[in-house]
Amino acid sequence: MNIEIISIGDELLIGQVVNTNASFMAQELNKVGLNVNRITTIADDAQEIESSVLAALNNSDCVLITGGLGPTKDDITKYTLAKLFDSKMIENKDVLENIRNIFNHRNYVLTPTNRRQAQVPEKCKVIENLVGTAPGMCFEKDNKLIVSMPGVPFEMKEMMTKHVIPILLSHYKPSAIFHKTIITQGVGESFLSDMIEEFELALPKYIKLAYLPAPNMLRLRLSARGENQKSIKQELDTQVNKLMPLIEDYFIGFDEGDLSLLLAKLLLEKGKTLATAESCTGGNIAHCITINAGSSNYFKGSVIAYSNETKINVLGVDEEAIKTNGAVSEEVAKQMAIGALKKMKTDYAIATTGIAGPTGGSEEKPIGTVWIAIANNKGKCIASKHNFFSSRENFINRTTNECFAMLIRLIK
Repeated sequence: MNIEIISIGDELLIGQVVNTNASFMAQELNKVGLNVNRITTIADDAQEIESSVLAALNNSDCVLITGGLGPTKDDITKYTLAKLFDSKMIENKDVLENIRNIFNHRNYVLTPTNRRQAQVPEKCKVIENLVGTAPGMCFEKDNKLIVSMPGVPFEMKEMMTKHVIPILLSHYKPSAIFHKTIITQGVGESFLSDMIEEFELALPKYIKLAYLPAPNMLRLRLSARGENQKSIKQELDTQVNKLMPLIEDYFIGFDEGDLSLLLAKLLLEKGKTLATAESCTGGNIAHCITINAGSSNYFKGSVIAYSNETKINVLGVDEEAIKTNGAVSEEVAKQMAIGALKKMKTDYAIATTGIAGPTGGSEEKPIGTVWIAIANNKGKCIASKHNFFSSRENFINRTTNECFAMLIRLIK
């Protein structure tokens, strides 16, 4: 069976808000064997909503909708669905009671505008929303389900996992869907594609290979779909085992979509700690680490040594080394890493110093030049030079991923 997701909101179409809802929904549906065949984003417009839902019903077995269920005049989804399914609006006493409870808890006055959220199409099955005031709605047409949920992410997630997925699983038979993601680093997409061309062409029809490039890393995702869960899983494992010897020189790890998560797993397993000393990355490495829950168990802190004075006064970099070699040099990068290691008494330290651009380069050290150093508490310090000439943002992200990859390889 196939599911289409329709995301409603002008804010999505003008780029003001990133559509994280559709990504979350697709991931959760895949986990339980429900396939998403299309994701559509449309405006807060009655005609757009109606035509999109009708088109989705022609192409899919189920339609999931988010957005347009708030109390204001631009929230028109439920009224459009009521018209589409020839249903009058009624006030639902359970929804109204839920709204009253939420407003009382927050010491808010229940206004007529908010009370309108208790109105739902008579022909829908109401899906409760215990973390917000907009109820979900489920319609059925020709044995196909149409489910409308709030666009507020935390409300949608609660409703999706606790109510909507159980409804779908009681109505549709799930398939066997498995994914295996392999992280590679240090190789380009086209080069890797040529390396594994014979493997890719020999894959069974029910297994697909996708290339997912990111700054200075490349993920390979093998996806298998079918009816027999056991045989599908066995064949996927067989294909992964065939692939691994072909890419072993570039292999970093499995499954984690972010190198910081893979690094975290390694540090936690070995009980090791980390600090960073960042110049050109401006704290991005520390940000990517600390955005993950539990990072306080292995990450001690960071020094954003953006100026030479900070490199010298905080990290103990030799002033003469900067005068002789320049701030963007192997010697300074190594001294920064060793300084962070000593300052925060960690097992490992990462340091970066480079030229992010768009100005500041020279013939000897063009824009995009970066030195990365990794030090450990056993007296080892390694450094490597790269040129990630691109936009400033891409330079920072590529440098960050290179740092993670270097440390992962050193730990392994």
